[in-house]
Amino acid sequence: MYFIAGSFWQTLLRWDRALFEKVNSEWTNPVFDAVMPFLRKSTHWIPLYLFLLIFVLLNFRTRAIWWIVFFIVTVAITDSTGTYLFKYGVERIRPCNDPEMLAHLRLLVVCPSGYGFTSNHAANHFGMATFLFITLRHLLKNWMLLAFVWAGFIAYAGIYVGIHFPGDVVAGTLLGLLFGSFTGWQFNKHFGLLLPPQA
Repeated sequence: MYFIAGSFWQTLLRWDRALFEKVNSEWTNPVFDAVMPFLRKSTHWIPLYLFLLIFVLLNFRTRAIWWIVFFIVTVAITDSTGTYLFKYGVERIRPCNDPEMLAHLRLLVVCPSGYGFTSNHAANHFGMATFLFITLRHLLKNWMLLAFVWAGFIAYAGIYVGIHFPGDVVAGTLLGLLFGSFTGWQFNKHFGLLLPPQA
């Protein structure tokens, strides 16, 4: 049984590395070479965060405080869980720090220190996207699906620029979906500030 489990895990790791090489070295183009590093920098998204803050405050004023608190808590939970539970627990080296991958690597950004599993960018942004979708979809309708497209591009960028394996990103995405769903549903259940009025 142990042999079967070990063999299955090794197969997954081989697939993960093979897919990384496809995304990072083969499925490339000049546009993505310019755009993907841009997407990775959190500071580039400050205008979007400010827009969300202003949008919520203008529409709900003092009632928006709890929404902002839950939004921040969502990011805090995904980020701390990804770092302290998974990164320090699993200790999976990043592809850009892996000597076996250097010959097959296109590194488009500075390689971060520390471990890569899970991807905190994927966890945080999918956590935010899920929270936004659950709490604001009645106001912005199908436009809120763009939040997942946004998170997906940021997650994909981690593989493309050479600092995350696909498995890191998938795990981070699942983590973000889990915690974003939890905080979004808890917010709606206990406060319901942004829920549509009952007929």
